[in-house]
Amino acid sequence: MEIAPENACPIAPVVDVVFSRWTTPILWVLHYRGPHRFVELQRSITTITPKVLTERLRQLERDGLITRTYHPEVPPRVVYEISELGSSLAPLFAALADWSVNLAEVERARRAYDADRQTRRKR
Repeated sequence: MEIAPENACPIAPVVDVVFSRWTTPILWVLHYRGPHRFVELQRSITTITPKVLTERLRQLERDGLITRTYHPEVPPRVVYEISELGSSLAPLFAALADWSVNLAEVERARRAYDADRQTRRKR
């Protein structure tokens, strides 16, 4: 039986869920700083637009990684919080944070690659 390339790696679906754009910063904030209202999240992640934040929050809620609690007050209040399922990603985030010490090496490799490519083009 032949396996389709997109199904060959068992972590590919995990990467699609966890590492889609903006998911990681949202989950990081909710895990390490606790529940947030929409505006608080927007202030914590300054480069995200309100439209994109709304879309990502809906997707994360749909995926079960966060919960949304509506408080029928005046004015109404909505609070987002990481779910138990979302919290189960904490060891993964910790491992990735540990790996971030390698980012300087990645940057050095990129510079070396770019310099080599530029030298080859001049020949």
